[in-house]
Amino acid sequence: MENFVFLAVLGAALCHAGWNALIKVGLDPLSTTTLIGVGSGAVALLTLPFFGNPAWACVPWLIASVIIHLGYFAFLIEAYRAGDLGQVYPIARGSAPLMTATATTFLVGEQLTPIGWGGILALVAGVFLLSARGGRELAKIDGRAVGFALLTALSICAYTVIDGIGARLSLNPVSYSLWLFVGIAIVMVPYALYRDGRDVIPAMTAYWKRGFIGGALQVISYGIVLWAMTLAPIAIIATLRETSVLFGAVIAVVVLNEPLRAMRIVAALLIVCGLVLIRLQ
Repeated sequence: MENFVFLAVLGAALCHAGWNALIKVGLDPLSTTTLIGVGSGAVALLTLPFFGNPAWACVPWLIASVIIHLGYFAFLIEAYRAGDLGQVYPIARGSAPLMTATATTFLVGEQLTPIGWGGILALVAGVFLLSARGGRELAKIDGRAVGFALLTALSICAYTVIDGIGARLSLNPVSYSLWLFVGIAIVMVPYALYRDGRDVIPAMTAYWKRGFIGGALQVISYGIVLWAMTLAPIAIIATLRETSVLFGAVIAVVVLNEPLRAMRIVAALLIVCGLVLIRLQ
């Protein structure tokens, strides 16, 4: 993997952490998800004229990804309603790279070296440690929350593999990602109205600026990731994307003045070790 691609994906992870921090405005999970979906869709629509259209071969993959993304949002929302962040997040985000690496090995034929697998395992372990805060979140395992978290991880794996293939077939991964966000916005609004009635719209309007800025960061982040998947193994890029939790932890400590616990330091070291091994892949 070229140094530029490696650094670009780390930059995408930073953008991912940035928009997640930006939209923590106290809304319920459905309103928050819809807010960022509409914001990214609006940014994508404004940007599309500058990047042309993807090849027709990617359209079935694009449609499939939009449908799976809707399932992803639905599972994630239910997971957060049933369990705490400290329980749901590490299961969903930590399991997905392992699922993706396994799926791409058998479905796409991408073979990783033992060093690559070691990097993935180290980084995933760091994600689990960094996300798990201990206390009541992990003291009682909620079966419903765990079930939806695993379904979330499975949907992340599915759309990652589909988007990796679709971006390659598109011959224009940036345009592919823009159309993807337009499609997600189109399906998210009716879903939100169905789940929460018209109450979801007033809840979002007060934060439309954050939604627009957060949407722009999300478009940039995933656009870089899909571009990188056309140049490097899908599983490696998907795993590198999870370094967003490390950037999120830095934001929490530096900006939000959260304490720098020993567990966070150990987790950060594991993630860095994973990064080094992945770079050597």
